[in-house]
Amino acid sequence: MTSHVVYEGSLRTTCTHLRSGNSFETDAPVDNNGKGERFSPTDLLATSLGTCMITVMGIKARSMGFDLEGVKIEVLKTMKAEPRRVSGINLTFHIPASLKGLEASKIKTLRIIGENCPVMKSIHPDIEVQIDWGSWA
Repeated sequence: MTSHVVYEGSLRTTCTHLRSGNSFETDAPVDNNGKGERFSPTDLLATSLGTCMITVMGIKARSMGFDLEGVKIEVLKTMKAEPRRVSGINLTFHIPASLKGLEASKIKTLRIIGENCPVMKSIHPDIEVQIDWGSWA
């Protein structure tokens, strides 16, 4: 098993990663009867794309002799009403000054690695994903 999810009532869950014992809570979004005080399940879906991309890119960067510390990704999730589902994920990369002068070939390699991460490969084709690579465009 990977995790446990416990429904706590009031549209909230507690999710525990079994190997580490780390946990977090989710909440239903305001537009779906919740308080919006925590990540919603669909927020996690969108955010997992950003975390997966930067993680596999970080692995590749490490093997090329540098670190991606300080890279920030803004995540915007859009929803569709009928049926209620995630319709789009927009990611905007912000690259720290220390990485802006990276060789074009290294940037291309990192982008390919990120765009082929396991979460990206798991997202349904009906979900429109847009990536703004910032200074790595």
